[in-house]
Amino acid sequence: MQIFQQTLQLKERKRGFHLITTEILHAMPQLGHIKTGIMQVFIQHTSASLTINENADPTVRRDFEMYFSKTVPENDPDYLHDDEGPDDMPAHLKAALLGSSVMIPIRNGRPALGMWQGIYLCEHRNYGGPRNLVITAWGE
Repeated sequence: MQIFQQTLQLKERKRGFHLITTEILHAMPQLGHIKTGIMQVFIQHTSASLTINENADPTVRRDFEMYFSKTVPENDPDYLHDDEGPDDMPAHLKAALLGSSVMIPIRNGRPALGMWQGIYLCEHRNYGGPRNLVITAWGE
């Protein structure tokens, strides 16, 4: 079995859902050495998350942002944690709902994503800054 690990710093992005599949693949050329395996992508932040979803129609990503903004609103008077502004606690809740990692099978040196699937960076802060990922792949 082979194990590869790479870190990737993503540039700062505005609040929303952003396709990052290509950036991840460019950062992990070692995938080509794995015929059958698994890739985990982990984000090292508590106010942004990762998910896999539609990679073709950008309105899906806009609808994700609309839905999460309605579901977890800013300025809720019941929030106690607001040290970094009104988007602080909502960002933590959204990240908890979506999760900090995705696992993808590797087949013949490529992620075995479906035709219409891509990896999203889910940026929940208005000004989240650069985001760090740890990408780990293993297999034979």
